[in-house]
Amino acid sequence: MRVDVWLSGESPALGRAEALAVAALAGGSPSLDEEGTPDTVSLELPSSEAARWLTDRVALAHRAVRPWEERTEAALRHRLEREGGSVAPVAIRWRPGTPDPDGAVVRALGAAYRSGGGRIGLDRPARVVWLWRSPTGEVRAGEEVSRVDRAAFSRRRTPRLPFQRPVTLAPRLARALVNLARVRAGDRVVDPFAGTGSLLAEAMLVRARGTGVDRSASMVRGTLRNLEFLGLTADALRQADAAEAAAGFDDGAFDALVTDPPYGRASSAHGEPVEALWTRALSAWVPKVRDGGRVALVFPAGSGPELPGLVRELSVGVRVHRSLTREFRVYRRAAAPAQ
Repeated sequence: MRVDVWLSGESPALGRAEALAVAALAGGSPSLDEEGTPDTVSLELPSSEAARWLTDRVALAHRAVRPWEERTEAALRHRLEREGGSVAPVAIRWRPGTPDPDGAVVRALGAAYRSGGGRIGLDRPARVVWLWRSPTGEVRAGEEVSRVDRAAFSRRRTPRLPFQRPVTLAPRLARALVNLARVRAGDRVVDPFAGTGSLLAEAMLVRARGTGVDRSASMVRGTLRNLEFLGLTADALRQADAAEAAAGFDDGAFDALVTDPPYGRASSAHGEPVEALWTRALSAWVPKVRDGGRVALVFPAGSGPELPGLVRELSVGVRVHRSLTREFRVYRRAAAPAQ
């Protein structure tokens, strides 16, 4: 079935990459029938259940909508008249940000549904039908399959957590990075620069097993507080130098590495140049990721090491403010050459 995922405005490029990564986990693929709008990703998914699973996972989207085949307003009126015999109340809404300035189309299609015996229910509808215009100006319609619980991400924002630092990656961006790493339930995930635990939390909220390392004792204590506040427990959380801690784990022990290494004035590398720290730590941790596993990182644009044993799959820039763009990068762990 084709499903359109309506992206949110934080970063359409990152949202598109995230939706495609999660769709692949659900057994889906890009749809060849996509109409090409920058704020929509069209997917082929195996079922409505897969669409609901996808919207439970993604962060940078609003909802999943199954488009109807009708291509004219007259055909849409006819369909709604036929479906008016349903006893379920329906809400008919226009997609925000697209033109229906006087609401005429919504009123006309609502009247068609009522003329067939249907009932409009805006407060607690059993179904939601969305309307929008295609790039060529035609009215399109589709039924909402599921929606993203964006309020849940807001409840995990830094001001609401017991331990707070300005360098914390926002929950929606942290979830996007976890999704880009294609983390599955039961996977072992490590963050060697755990900070306040935002990435560990998002990994564990999709039922992965999390291991964290941070050089700062206060960060480790703060991460424990934040995870406890969210009802989560890490497999391990260690205070240690990021590179030195890797020696305590077997090669291939983790399915994914996700991290947002320190950089900028608000971060401390204890006197070590950050580029040197990144290279030293990540070189130690890459062998701990299994063959075919993914390494997902955030760096300031134009910086960060290229490490042996990794094949870059994706790089998406996200503008933070006028002077800083961060790159969300995903690498796949290549198999070691046979000896």
